[in-house]
Amino acid sequence: MLSRLLKCKIHRAIVTHAELHYEGSCAIDGVLMDLAGIREYEEIHVWNVTNGKRFTTYAIRGEDQSGIISVNGGAAHQAEVGDIVIIATFADFNEQEANAHKPRLVYANPDNTVNHTSNCIPVQVA
Repeated sequence: MLSRLLKCKIHRAIVTHAELHYEGSCAIDGVLMDLAGIREYEEIHVWNVTNGKRFTTYAIRGEDQSGIISVNGGAAHQAEVGDIVIIATFADFNEQEANAHKPRLVYANPDNTVNHTSNCIPVQVA
């Protein structure tokens, strides 16, 4: 049996572009992609913290160190420049892999540079 787990995420990135007439996808700064482990053309989930909308698309590589997070095509209706988003991917793991898995987490600054990285989310307390 396989379990689908969080593979990686970019946490609280800021949308820099929303290009309705660009070929559909989401362009992500190449440095953020590499640190998170997101592959070009990989399916991504985008969760808009600002407006609560969620959608699925695929990643394309943006210019390294550009800070670009560009929501393109029809997905541009789901986000506006300045919105805060979380970008995540998932992967399927067998039981042994799942037991050892740690996600790659990249936390963004407001200019989409890297604040810090981690491989665990703190325990939520009441």
